[in-house]
Amino acid sequence: MLLKDKKILIMGIRNKWSIAYGIAKSAYENGAKLIFTYMGEDNKEKIEELIKDFEGSKAYVLDDAAEDDLVSEVFTKIKNENGKVDGIVHAIAHANTEDLHNDFIYTSKEGFSHANDVSAYSFVLVARMAKELDMLNENASLVTLTYYGSTKVLEGYNIMGIAKAALESSVRYLAENLGKQGVRVNAISAGPIKTLSAKGIKDFSKILTIVEEKAPLHRNVTIEQVGNVSTFLLSNMSEAITGQVIYADSGYNIMGI
Repeated sequence: MLLKDKKILIMGIRNKWSIAYGIAKSAYENGAKLIFTYMGEDNKEKIEELIKDFEGSKAYVLDDAAEDDLVSEVFTKIKNENGKVDGIVHAIAHANTEDLHNDFIYTSKEGFSHANDVSAYSFVLVARMAKELDMLNENASLVTLTYYGSTKVLEGYNIMGIAKAALESSVRYLAENLGKQGVRVNAISAGPIKTLSAKGIKDFSKILTIVEEKAPLHRNVTIEQVGNVSTFLLSNMSEAITGQVIYADSGYNIMGI
């Protein structure tokens, strides 16, 4: 029970196939009390049904994690109703469809800003608000999700690669800033998984096949496996690790060809 009696806020849960759900499942099975944020008041019934799997959990609407006032308002409510938290998982990213389907060179200014605001700035904002609102317990851990396309060119990933690169750099700077308070900040670079978001990537099934062929373990990863890595990073077992990008991709990232 690595997370026994710990309160973990998971931001961006959508459905049972999302990485956020895999993280929630592992955290819950390891003793965590869960708090969620999700987009859209119209999704309330769906999310409440989804989190019934995690007894005692709560969910809060946060329509834009890149808006300072909204994050401040929701975080204040979460702290008032639940007290401080021991960890935050940031599972939030988005890019406009046309910016994934067209060549990267045609990315619009609006699309560039949108992807970076939602996918990278939101994590910086979450960290800052959690600090300013004194929302984090001692030895708290922040975890975000990235992908291999941050360091290598992947057709169809485009602006998300740039946004994830910004996110990974942000992890390092936040780790230095928050380390003064004993707070750790890390990212998980998960292998490709069939999530709702992945459907927007061109020829995604081909990527799965290549990973299975080339990765040292010759298999794709699951949301449960990524969830277990997150549980480790949220737990005291990883108290010497911060500012890192941890690959959970069956070793694919080490291969040259």
